[in-house]
Amino acid sequence: MSKSLVNLVIALVVVFVIFLGMILIGNAMGITQLQTGENPVLRFVFVIIGMVIVFAVYYATRTHEMWTVGTREVVYMAIGAALYAVLSYLFNGTVFVVPSVSQVALRPAIAIPMFFGFAFGPVVGFFTGAVGNMFGDALTGFGLYPQWSVGNGLVGFIAGLVFLFKDRKKSLDTVLIISAVVVVLITALFLINRNTPNTLFFDVDNNVFGDAPISWFAGLSAVIGLVLVLIIRFVFGNNIDVAAAVTWSALGNFLGLGFAALSDIWINKYSLAVAVVGEFLPAAGPNMIFAAILVPLLVLAYASVQRQSGR
Repeated sequence: MSKSLVNLVIALVVVFVIFLGMILIGNAMGITQLQTGENPVLRFVFVIIGMVIVFAVYYATRTHEMWTVGTREVVYMAIGAALYAVLSYLFNGTVFVVPSVSQVALRPAIAIPMFFGFAFGPVVGFFTGAVGNMFGDALTGFGLYPQWSVGNGLVGFIAGLVFLFKDRKKSLDTVLIISAVVVVLITALFLINRNTPNTLFFDVDNNVFGDAPISWFAGLSAVIGLVLVLIIRFVFGNNIDVAAAVTWSALGNFLGLGFAALSDIWINKYSLAVAVVGEFLPAAGPNMIFAAILVPLLVLAYASVQRQSGR
């Protein structure tokens, strides 16, 4: 058994144990913040499915050096997860309540798993997104939704798959086309189902969820985000790291959160319209806007640190 396989299995097991342990503790001690919603077994079925996806990608590309996990990567996992958890808590809509023209919550923290995946590899990205989101949910107090945490893990994981391509520039057009197709499909679904309740809407003052239709801004936010990604792609045409980081992060955002939202068709018995328009779009659209703005800043800052340290 190869060392990379052992390390990946250990990382996945640790994630699963953290998820299961938090919920078991919550149930045993009656801690509401550490409890999950209905169908907990089915939620963990999708956790396993998400991990199987990770393992399948690993197996298909197992000879690649991006699967190396050493002490350095473990440290980055811990740092990334901690940063994502704390920032997710701070910007959850209740700590810093920001007036807005729509019900879009601030989610700038999504840039953390995107950057950590791009900079340090898919395993680091997955751990950062999955564990960081789980602890962020616990700190927020809205309850735990492990399949959504795995979806966040897939965001960082897919951003890290850029390592598969020695010539990163060649991968960008294909990734952008896939992202554009997703945006067209979900925006069309939004226009057809304009009055679908936004299940991610949270009214802080009245402590209620999902009682308002998705706003036009939120509904078109995926389009806005994709346009920003395209701008970054061409403005930073000579800085392939920035262009690749934003482009692959966009794909990770769409596929990772798409996995989480679609799982609720079975878990919560949602229709396709509710899962996509009520959950996926209000989360993935704003994420794209923040990714286009913040990921380049993180990549440029990291490159500056590397230059100063002589790496």
